[in-house]
Amino acid sequence: MQEKQEHSENDDETDLASIDSRELARKDSDVMSPTKNIVEPDNALPVVKKADLPDSWQQAMARAGWAELTPVQSRAIPYIMAGRDLMVQSRTGSGKTGAFILPILERINPLQDACQALVLVPTRELAQQVSQDALTLAEGRGVRVVAVYGGVGYGPQLEAFRKGAHLVVGTPGRVLDHLLRRSLSLADLKILVFDEADRLLSMGFYPDMLEVRRYLPARRINGYMFSATFPLRVRQLAKQFLHEPDFLGLSSDNVHVVETEHSYYVVPGMDKDRSLVRIIEVENPDSAIIFCNTKDRVHYVKVVLQRFGYDADELSADLSQKERDKVLTRVRQGKLRFLVATDVAARGIDIPELSHVVQYEPPEDPELYIHRAGRTGRAGASGEAIVLVNEMEELKLKRIARQYHIDLQQRPLPSDEDVAAIVAERATVFLETKQRTRDKLQTERMQRFIPLAQRLSASEEGLALLAMLLDDEYQQTMHNPPSLEELGTRPSADKQQSGGKKRRRSGKPRSRK
Repeated sequence: MQEKQEHSENDDETDLASIDSRELARKDSDVMSPTKNIVEPDNALPVVKKADLPDSWQQAMARAGWAELTPVQSRAIPYIMAGRDLMVQSRTGSGKTGAFILPILERINPLQDACQALVLVPTRELAQQVSQDALTLAEGRGVRVVAVYGGVGYGPQLEAFRKGAHLVVGTPGRVLDHLLRRSLSLADLKILVFDEADRLLSMGFYPDMLEVRRYLPARRINGYMFSATFPLRVRQLAKQFLHEPDFLGLSSDNVHVVETEHSYYVVPGMDKDRSLVRIIEVENPDSAIIFCNTKDRVHYVKVVLQRFGYDADELSADLSQKERDKVLTRVRQGKLRFLVATDVAARGIDIPELSHVVQYEPPEDPELYIHRAGRTGRAGASGEAIVLVNEMEELKLKRIARQYHIDLQQRPLPSDEDVAAIVAERATVFLETKQRTRDKLQTERMQRFIPLAQRLSASEEGLALLAMLLDDEYQQTMHNPPSLEELGTRPSADKQQSGGKKRRRSGKPRSRK
């Protein structure tokens, strides 16, 4: 049946096989409904209210300006206090930080000068934010908090560790640096938290996460993951860090259907292609179908993406059967990141782990929006449905959203400066990770180029050369990366190093179960 659908490209465009648009519209309406059920573990714990909290907790909430507990705080806190590993799916801005900081502070012994709780976050900005919230909530409790991230000197962080920081909030790379230096020990760790877990277990951070895991205590500790979305890949990798975790979902009606988020960007009509590139850099999709209304535009978008270094290919009625089969094989094997297609060409293709659907333009037929968006958020995965519109197309898109009761959110179009900052942060993570795998001889060899790097950085022409090298490294690492499975089976840094101090653990990650 599927093969027959793939080959019937000349059928009427609106006759999209195997998908009932009314059912998809109903599903999206249910997912977006504010009254949808909350997903709880089978042996759920009672919800806690502000009045149930100790006076010290209520005073901490008052200092932070929190009048009441948010739903994620009311439901997650009992599990953390009970020491049950947990994955918490809740929207950004729902109060997740308070949900783990308040019970962490209660479980920390301020008389024990050691790291007892570690919160890993993907960015320095989030590290600063979470640590500041923790400092506010911990006031008067004697709990020492330190934010640990790259791009700044080691001095204040080392001093905080010498004083015995109880709660460490940091990015994986800098935390790993301190573990390698032995300035940070996790021997007394009780709680490990992943904030924005979907980003921490993405391609960029996963190698560092594996290395950090090797320094966790052999004994059982409690682990918690908080995220707005839990793609299938994240749920699979979570088993490497958590022990039989429960799942708590506060914005879905079924653990197997997390949700599809619908958003759109208003872009200049003559700059849609460059806007798409900026959005891709910011969103960083694992995989996506990019829909266009015409085959000519499909080809154009594919060429633009390929020129920018992305792994992209097209699917349109102009392709020969041999070319079509070749593209479809890559799609089914998960070896193609971006598929650019028309609605007719993409008919019958099912990609269960598709993270994003991008509509380069809204469809001519409103029903096609539902068909397109319905291709993500399937088979237990969360998904994102994104539309690019100019000012005239925005009115059309809003009519579609009203017709199908879709909660459609506008997002600000990323600027070149926004993209540059994100790319710089990712590139720094990649380079720091690569540097940590170098042995003494490689590090000694590298020293020869420091004078050249200093000279190049002092001139405009030299900066262009350095930027070219960084761009090449970024493209190779970001857009042609090894699979997560390959990374998980690579020899550890211990086995790669021929000199220097040995780590206190063997190369093979130790199971916490």
